[in-house]
Amino acid sequence: MEELTAAVRAATRGDVYLSPGVASVVIRGYVRQLKESDKAIPPLLTPRQAEVLQLVSEGKTSKEIASRLCISVETVDTHRRQIMDKLAVSSTAELTKYAIRSGLTSLDT
Repeated sequence: MEELTAAVRAATRGDVYLSPGVASVVIRGYVRQLKESDKAIPPLLTPRQAEVLQLVSEGKTSKEIASRLCISVETVDTHRRQIMDKLAVSSTAELTKYAIRSGLTSLDT
């Protein structure tokens, strides 16, 4: 009866009421969906730009990235500029922050 009373009160306030069981299911589903989407390529970036961003955020230099991806340093720098433009950021720190939030890298890397 208490749960019904709480639901009616929430509805009269214009709030949504979820029983603890339903709330648990909803939250678990939401967390699972977040984990599955964490590794997705950020929608603004090409797969190559995502690779470059991941390596930049891991602290790799342009020369190291170029060597690993078999591209020139100039191409790495071009990708970096394009990524920064697309994400509207102006520093490597901001790129790293974005990469962590989008799941391309972690603080453990």
